[in-house]
Amino acid sequence: MNSLKIIITGPESSGKTTLCQQLSTHFKIPFSKEFAREFLSDLDREYTQNDLLEIAKGQLASEQLTTSNQQLSIHDTDLITIKIWSEYKYGNCDKWILEQIEKQTLENRFYLLCKPDIPWEADPQRENPINRDELFEIYKTELKRFGHQYVVVKGNDRVKNILKNLNLFLNL
Repeated sequence: MNSLKIIITGPESSGKTTLCQQLSTHFKIPFSKEFAREFLSDLDREYTQNDLLEIAKGQLASEQLTTSNQQLSIHDTDLITIKIWSEYKYGNCDKWILEQIEKQTLENRFYLLCKPDIPWEADPQRENPINRDELFEIYKTELKRFGHQYVVVKGNDRVKNILKNLNLFLNL
């Protein structure tokens, strides 16, 4: 079996990073962080659509680094998030990003789609406190469109519930 990439995805403030940290601890493996956070923290201006291509390249490099020589890897978001954000905010997405996403359909990827059913936490990098449910539906549509397997992560005891699904998926 090819190495398995577990991608945690979903709208802003839906518990993705927390879930990554908890799964990383559970499986005793590192996870690739959301590259956009570091990139935007270092940016001394408003970001533009052109910056999304740089973020995508950094995200992909981070994912590849974490995946090397691992049977199982965990990733805090992926290029689909950048595609969704680019199309939602700017009406289109860079061709390179779309090509990379298409290549990833051949990989062994399993998505944990976080439902925004937890309270919004303000953060200088977050922009959408009101339309998280709308964005959640866009994520579902995109994951289906690319043929990725996924489960929705919701409720309070997220880690316990998701470990049941992962154990079934991994045949543990």
